[in-house]
Formats: sequence, structure tokens, C-alpha cells
Amino acid sequence: MLIGVVLACVAAASLAAGLRVSAVGSGPVRDLAEARERAVVEVVLTTDPQPVVRPGRPIILARARAEAVLLRGRRLQVRVPVLLIADDRRWLGLLPSQKARVSGRLAPPRRAELLAAVLFVRGPPISLGRPSAVQRAAETVRARLRLATDHLPPDQRGVLPGMVVGDTSRLTPELSEDFKTAGLTHLLVVSGANLAIVIGAVLGLCRLAGLGRVRAPLVAVPAVLAFVVVARPEPSVLRAAVMGLIGLLALVTGRQRQGLPALAAAVLALVLIDPSLARSYGFVLSVLATAGLLVLAPIWRDRWRRRMPGPLADALAVTAAAQVAVAPVLVMLSGELGVVAIAANLLAAPVVAPATLLGALAALVALVALPPARLLAWAAGLCVGWVAAIARTAADLPYATLPWRGGALGAVSLLLAAAVAVLILRSRRLRLVAIAAMTGVLIAVVALRAVGPGWPPPNWAMVACDVGQGDALVLATGRASAVVVDAGPEPALVDACLDRLGVRQVPLLVLTHSHADHIEGTAGVRQGRVIHTVLVTPSSFGREARHAFGLTLRTAMTGQRWSIGDLTLSVLGPPPSAPRLSASDDGTMLNNASIVLVARAPGFSALLAGDVEEEAQRALSPSIPPVHVLKVPHHGSRSQSAPFFAAARPAVSIISVGKENDYGHPSPATLALLNHQGTRIHRTDQHGDIAITRTATGLSVVTRH
Repeated sequence: MLIGVVLACVAAASLAAGLRVSAVGSGPVRDLAEARERAVVEVVLTTDPQPVVRPGRPIILARARAEAVLLRGRRLQVRVPVLLIADDRRWLGLLPSQKARVSGRLAPPRRAELLAAVLFVRGPPISLGRPSAVQRAAETVRARLRLATDHLPPDQRGVLPGMVVGDTSRLTPELSEDFKTAGLTHLLVVSGANLAIVIGAVLGLCRLAGLGRVRAPLVAVPAVLAFVVVARPEPSVLRAAVMGLIGLLALVTGRQRQGLPALAAAVLALVLIDPSLARSYGFVLSVLATAGLLVLAPIWRDRWRRRMPGPLADALAVTAAAQVAVAPVLVMLSGELGVVAIAANLLAAPVVAPATLLGALAALVALVALPPARLLAWAAGLCVGWVAAIARTAADLPYATLPWRGGALGAVSLLLAAAVAVLILRSRRLRLVAIAAMTGVLIAVVALRAVGPGWPPPNWAMVACDVGQGDALVLATGRASAVVVDAGPEPALVDACLDRLGVRQVPLLVLTHSHADHIEGTAGVRQGRVIHTVLVTPSSFGREARHAFGLTLRTAMTGQRWSIGDLTLSVLGPPPSAPRLSASDDGTMLNNASIVLVARAPGFSALLAGDVEEEAQRALSPSIPPVHVLKVPHHGSRSQSAPFFAAARPAVSIISVGKENDYGHPSPATLALLNHQGTRIHRTDQHGDIAITRTATGLSVVTRH
């Protein structure tokens, strides 16, 4: 009987998924997308519009449901999911459930997603109504919480709304990356794993208060429900709540056998309601975290209670079970194995519940009065500051994450690691050996940290800052002084990199060309520093000047030389005959207008090639000298010239590129070309900040992740 019910549910879910795939793969919206037609579409937003920095200009992304298409005087009723890509910041004022009319060009989705089309929108939205009452109430709470946290330090101001309502609008990219490295990202989004940790913290407090298994849910369940209401009852939040409540039910009753069928039924029901979940990694992580609570947490909790206090055993079991369950998928997604994740989560777990509850209370009180809300936010901020400090410290440790190979070898290695882990868990002797080995590694890492060089490394000549999908290079010219070549896409990222290097004087700022991933961070270079001169391409159409307002602007000319301290810069391109460009020119023309420099200092030389592509590289190849270091053009895109690389003959090649970028950078073909040249490749997405240092035996590469 049970097997029949399960098979029926699976069949129904498969049928629903098939119908959804058929709906998005056919119909008027997909037909218009395949033809790349323009149309007027009425949509209902299903997510918050999110700003994303892209080369050229910032864009806004939002998921929506298309409900009508207005085409050649006809109104076609539809109901299919679409992705909106807009260029007007007024989109950020819209909320989920809000209806709008947009005009733009439709295109088929590039990835295997359950989307009928991607809609490229120009201009502001035309609102057709207000968002739902629930969404308006949720946004009011979020806005009042932001007001209540205005007085907190930057880290606390960015993290607290994220922990309480999933609002990460104030979180700096650098801190966000630290949370990811430390394995704490789930605290900033409403997910099953996040709710599991919140539930663990609440249950620990209940145990300390003397509440038994019967009364503890009376506190935990309202805490989960309050969390969901404040974080907006969107489908993703409701799914996380279902997973968290199932885990809570099994954990507090000790009946994990009943929990597993409930989890299976919930998964089938949710996939039946929303078939796109079958292809959602977020949903997979949520289910795995809950399964970890059901299968592993009760066993570990009972064992550990014999050796430690009950509340500590509860928190440790919840944290470790959720982390172990999701680890294989996280490794697959990130290509990295988080070494410090469990320890970081354990250190953070005791303050998660107080921070969340105090933050939620502050948000509610802020609806009535801000002064007491700010006091509550200050108390929550103390907890949040601890979490942020853990994230920064953990991310700064050597080998906080270990790279994991992809392909068949990576899959076999992962299976072998899982088998070894099972053997270790089942054998007391092997557990002791593993603990001894881990202790030795920990002592070695701490010793390495204590005696190893700090940052920046001594005698550094050049640093490629990790600014995501963009460029920011720093060339040393003296104490607290450096030339900066490009500023990346975000002010906070380049500012933090220059702070770490101790740079306070910038005799020359070079903005190689006008794309956003090279100039939008200029305000970060200017933050607290003196900039003497800004060098721009002769093909500039004035965009750089807006970022360098009030500074001395010079135009780069081929053959020009700059000498600053013991550093010499020679301009190789673009040629004086290059045409003046405008914002309407395509990306390749703007890239080929990049300033190309050769930097030389005693024992060091580098070719800094901006984003020049194959055509410009071929023209420059006869004038390219051999160098020690090459900054690979255009983030390692496919458009590269083999003679250009052959002329440079670099010992070290640096690729400045963002993690998991949408452009496929660096291209496998470019990596193969570099490997053929015999150069050592270093990438900011894998190594973080990359420093070239001068030693007695030559140049050395030091990285900071």
C-alpha cells in the first residue's frame, strides 16, 4: 500500500514536471524568445530585484511571472516564468507580488532552467498595482529594521538584517566572501540549514531554562514562524520552514523513523507544487540539511550527552549533522572543501538565536518607536559582531578551504573520502588516529601562521587585487605609495585591498578603458588617499572623467613614459590614430581601446594589457617585449592571440576573474594556450590577492585568500 502511494506521488510529480517543462518550452512567450522579438509584457514579480555589476554598466535582475503579452494590437494571456534583465535603478523600488508592464526584447534562456524567456528591459517599469498586503508589511518591517541598525558598525549593519530577514543589501562583497569561505553563508539567507541552526540554538536555550521535550516546541515553533513572517512568506522561505519544522518534529520527539517519511512526503508534495525545485540546488541543500537532522543528529546527540552538557551536545549535533549532510553538494558547487566550516558554525551557533530573536524584536519594536529598537539592535549587534569576526578570522586562516578536482577523478576522490570517513566513524581506533592527525595539522597551521610572513609580503612589487569580475592592479612605488591600474567594479573591494597594502598615496591612477569592471571602484581608490594624476585612454568618451571629478586628468599616448620612484611605465597602446568611442560602441571596440603598459622596476617587469582582444593583440605583438609577469587580457576570455603571448614569454601569468562568472572566464582555450607557453598561472578567483615579490633568487608569488 505504502509503496503504491509513493509510486503514485512520484508519477504525479513527474507528470507535473513534464507539464511545466512543456509550458515553458512552448507557447507565445517562447516563440517570441526564439525569434528574439520585441514585445510589451505584463509581469508579476516573484523575487526582489537585485543589482548586479557587469562589465559596461550595472544591471538589475528579477524573476517574474509573465501574465500577458501585448503584440500587434492583440493581448495574449499567458502564465510562464521569465527572467528580467533591466538597466534602470527604479526597478529596485518594486516588491515581489507587484504587477508591472515592461517593454523589451525576448531571448531564450541560455541555461537549462525552467524559464520561458529572458526579457531585456530598457527604462523604468510601469507599475500596474501595489504589492500584496503581506509583502508591504514585510517590506515595512525590513525598512524599519534598517533604520534601527543605522548606528551600528558597518559589519554589524550589513550582517544583522541578513540574519533576521535575509536582507543583504548592506553587506560588503568582501565580508560576503568571508562568510562563504567560513561556511557561514547559510546564516544570511532563509534556508533549511539556517533554520536548523536557529532551531538548535532555541532548543539549547530551552534546555538551559529547564523546559522538557513537550514544552520546548512551544517556544521553537513560534520562533520559526516569526522568522518566516519577518523574512517574507515567499515560496523559498515557506519551503525552508517546512524542512525546518520536520527536522524539529523529529528531533524533539526522538522519532526520526517517522520524520523520514514526513520528509519524503514533503519533498514529493513540494516538487508536485513547484516542479522547478527538482533542479534547485538550494532545495537540495535544504532537504539534505533536514535529512542530516533526522538521521545523524539524534544519534550523535545521544552519544555526546554522555561526555558533555546536554545543551552543548544538542548544538554540536545539529551543527555537525547539517554541515556533514550538505558538504558533498557544497564541494560540487564551489569546487572547494571547507576545512573550518564546522568549527566556525560551532563558534557561531550560540549567538545565532539571540541575534535573530533580538533582531526580530528590534524590527517589530521599530514599527512603534526607534530608540528602544536601536537599543535592541545594539544588543543583537554584539552577537552579530561575533559572527562577523568569526567569518573574517576563519576566512583568513591558511587553507580555510581546499580546492577539489572536478571530473571523474574528483568524483572518485569524493567517494573514497566518504568511505574513509565512514570507516573512521565506525572504528574507535581510527577515530583516535584521525583526531591525532587533525590536532597535528592544526598545530602546524597555527605555527605556519605565527612564523609565516604577514600581508603584504616584504619587497612586493605588484599585487593583483581580488575584486571579483574586474581588474585592480597595484604597483609599489615607495612607502605607503603605489600606482593603481584600474579600480574594479566595487569601491569597497579595491579600498579594502589598498588598506591591506597600506597604500595612502597614489601618484598615478590608470583607468585603462571605460567598462564598469575597471572604473566603477574608483571611489574606493579615492577613499582616504591622495591621487595626483589620472591617466585615461585617448579613446575615452568621458565616462572616466565623471569618476575622477576634481582630479588632474591626462591622456595616454603611445611611447609615453612615466617614472615614479624606481618604477617606470611605458605606454604601448592604444595608438594615437584610434577613433574616439562612445557608449553605444560594442564591447570589443571598448576593450581594444585599453591602455597597454609595460611596468619595470629593478628585478621585475610586467605587461599590463587591460582588456585588449585578439585584433588589438595582433597589432601590438611586434612591440611587446619579454616580461616576467603578464596580466592576461580580458580576464582570460577566448579572444587571445598566440603571437602576443609568445612575444611576452612571461614566467607568471595572472588572470583577474570573478568566481562563478557568467562569461565562462577564463576560457579553457586560453588556459591551454598559457600552459603551452610554459607559464605559471595564478587566478584571483582561486587564490585571492596575488602578490609578486622580489627575493634574492628572483621573483616569487605569494597569495592571500
